[in-house]
Amino acid sequence: MSKFLAALAALSIALPLFAPAVLAAPDPVEKQTPGRRGMMRYDTNNDGFVDRAEWNAGQEARFKQLDTDKDGKLSRDELFARTPAAPGNVLPTEAQQRRQDSYFRQLDADKDGFVSKAEFMTQAEKNFARCDLDKDGRITTAECRQALQRRRPAEPASINR
Repeated sequence: MSKFLAALAALSIALPLFAPAVLAAPDPVEKQTPGRRGMMRYDTNNDGFVDRAEWNAGQEARFKQLDTDKDGKLSRDELFARTPAAPGNVLPTEAQQRRQDSYFRQLDADKDGFVSKAEFMTQAEKNFARCDLDKDGRITTAECRQALQRRRPAEPASINR
């Protein structure tokens, strides 16, 4: 009986040490589809498309991951945080810094200095709509590439005289 009580006491002491790791485990939605990168990591049913529900679930998980202090909003630092252990991780250039500032101001619609989940999801919806060129409610990498190429300014034609 004393061995049982000793084991129970040890378990009661050890359990709180392991609980944070269990509670901090990523939600199933946050898990990426193995071997997939970019937007296709949200293709949870592996049909080769990302539908609106998969996209929204992926973006909500992304917001949750970025919100490191769990206050329901993103600071500029949270939105553009770098993983410290990533190889080759460097500070952004001045041009990148300007683009980040501009993007943050665009996302922060109410200009309170933070990006709320609603503001984040509004931009996510715009991104999905921009990529869904055929308006079928599903997107692919090829569609997104095509949509992004449309946004780039046309290169000036060379003039041969």
